[in-house]
Amino acid sequence: MVRTRKPPSQSWKTFLDNHLTELAAIDFFTMLTATFRLLYCFVVLRHDRRQVVHFNVTAHPSAEWTAQQIVEAYPFDEAPRYQIRDCDDIYGDKFRKRVKGLGIDEVPIAPQSPWQNPYCERLIGSIRRECLNHMIVLGETHLKRILTSYFDYYHHARTHLSLDRNSPIPREVEPPDDGDVISLPQVGGLHHRYTRAA
Repeated sequence: MVRTRKPPSQSWKTFLDNHLTELAAIDFFTMLTATFRLLYCFVVLRHDRRQVVHFNVTAHPSAEWTAQQIVEAYPFDEAPRYQIRDCDDIYGDKFRKRVKGLGIDEVPIAPQSPWQNPYCERLIGSIRRECLNHMIVLGETHLKRILTSYFDYYHHARTHLSLDRNSPIPREVEPPDDGDVISLPQVGGLHHRYTRAA
């Protein structure tokens, strides 16, 4: 018999590119406070515009808490088709049932393969390098305040090469007629937004 060659299956990168507008990714990262208390930060990232649609902080994560975060992140008409996550035990039965109820297909990555969730891992690295490595966190409320300030900068001022050097929430082109370029400090002076003085 003559064997017919099957076409190769698509690579992970091809899958991500083909479903960019229908993908979101979730992940946890940890942060130590000044009193060595461990806090867990949960982020939800939409792939198409690299927009953080939800985040929260807790000292005691659970499947119920994580499931509630998913409900808060996606209104029913805005839930993505696919959601990438790792194989952590925190995503238990209650979490999976809630995600299924929202009509989202989960795409768990292989164990110990963070490169399969590249956008979320890159976001967490940026949060650490550009913000948290320069701050002393006092507690849960303080960390939420810091991350709120950082995500305001991230969405409105931080440029991305993949977004044609624009921010997740697109900025308007400001012609020279609008005035001189001024610098507005953000994230407690760690970063600046450059705009024209009107």
